[in-house]
Amino acid sequence: MFNYIRDPREIYNRSFETLREITDTSHLPERLVPVAERLVHACGIPEITDEIAWSGDPVSAGSTALANGKPILVDTQMVGAGIMRARLPSLNEVVCLLHDPRTSDLAVSNQTTRSAAAIDLWLDHIEGAIAVFGNAPTALFRLLELLKEGSPKPALILGFPVGFIGAAESKEALIQYAGEIPFITLRGRLGGSAMAAASVNALILGAFK
Repeated sequence: MFNYIRDPREIYNRSFETLREITDTSHLPERLVPVAERLVHACGIPEITDEIAWSGDPVSAGSTALANGKPILVDTQMVGAGIMRARLPSLNEVVCLLHDPRTSDLAVSNQTTRSAAAIDLWLDHIEGAIAVFGNAPTALFRLLELLKEGSPKPALILGFPVGFIGAAESKEALIQYAGEIPFITLRGRLGGSAMAAASVNALILGAFK
């Protein structure tokens, strides 16, 4: 009934050919371009490259963490589901503690969201890890609070909270308060699990080469 491309390899190749034709990455460091391309591929909006912000050398930081077998900490199961686990270089663990039995009680006692409460449970895993946010602004805010309080530091923060309440603000807070920790984020309300996972996949697929 419909005339459309069915071959997955052709779809994949033509998708990236097309986005490279219509996406301006000339203002980005060369090492960040594969990450930017994955982000555009995840949302279909070439213009987002103007809103990408970063600090330090996030690609090197992320690739080193992966090579050293450090875990990937994610704020939601949706982010974890989008990560190409079969291609992880060191059988890196993908950790989501949102549904940990302790999270709900911690959220009640701290008068906060379950997403933010789960970040307190990251402390045993976070040193040298990759911290990834694709949903909850409160989770990103909580990590920044813990870091200010002297918690162990991740190797890299990938910040892509999405939405109308706190998303843009949490990412601006990351830009202002990440300190020496490398990060990649996207200013404004756009973000989400697919984009967060895409940023990790760019590292996994060799964006650091």
